Amino acid sequence: MHSLTKLALGVMGRLRPSPAKGDSAAAISLPPPESQGGAPLMDALGRRHSTREFAPDELPLPLLSSLLWAAYGVNRADGGRTAPSALNAQEIDVFVALRSGAYRYDARANELRLVAASDLRRITGYQDFVDDAPLDLVYVADHARMRLVPVQLRESFASAAAGAISQNVYLFAAGNGLASVVRAWIDRAAIADALGLTHDQQVLFSQTVGYPKGAS
Repeated sequence: MHSLTKLALGVMGRLRPSPAKGDSAAAISLPPPESQGGAPLMDALGRRHSTREFAPDELPLPLLSSLLWAAYGVNRADGGRTAPSALNAQEIDVFVALRSGAYRYDARANELRLVAASDLRRITGYQDFVDDAPLDLVYVADHARMRLVPVQLRESFASAAAGAISQNVYLFAAGNGLASVVRAWIDRAAIADALGLTHDQQVLFSQTVGYPKGAS
């Protein structure tokens, strides 16, 4: 769908997800992530950039598992994560929009849990490439977990945490032959409605990930 068409539908409050393609399993168990390998950090930093052209090929589950672990997985026995969170509120939820449905990443169980049996990729941003890229991540702040943070500071604290997560995704992509771009031009109301979010949950931004267009 063209960006201008999406924008018009968004203004009218009519931007809607597509029917899911394939089986919308209630849960997807992810294989153990590969926490070793990839390009060295300085090489990944040198390669980090935004890409807006993606191949439609889906990521295999082992690669998806490692990507999500790098983004915001559990990396310590005490439940600590790969990205920081003020007061250890761990207020960010990572939602994964796939052809088969939208899922919430459960880092502790290392699985995806279905929240919507629809293809939400088209509503995760106004850009036309999000319709066809295999994976869109949506970062959502749960203010109910931030009771110790003053109300006026919660959005900035959560945005800092989500920014760290998105950079983890960028570096993983750069180190593993993937493409990525983070996006703030999104219809937050449409996304929140499609995901069934509560009033305590706030959509921050989205990030597209996939193989670069033309990759063999």
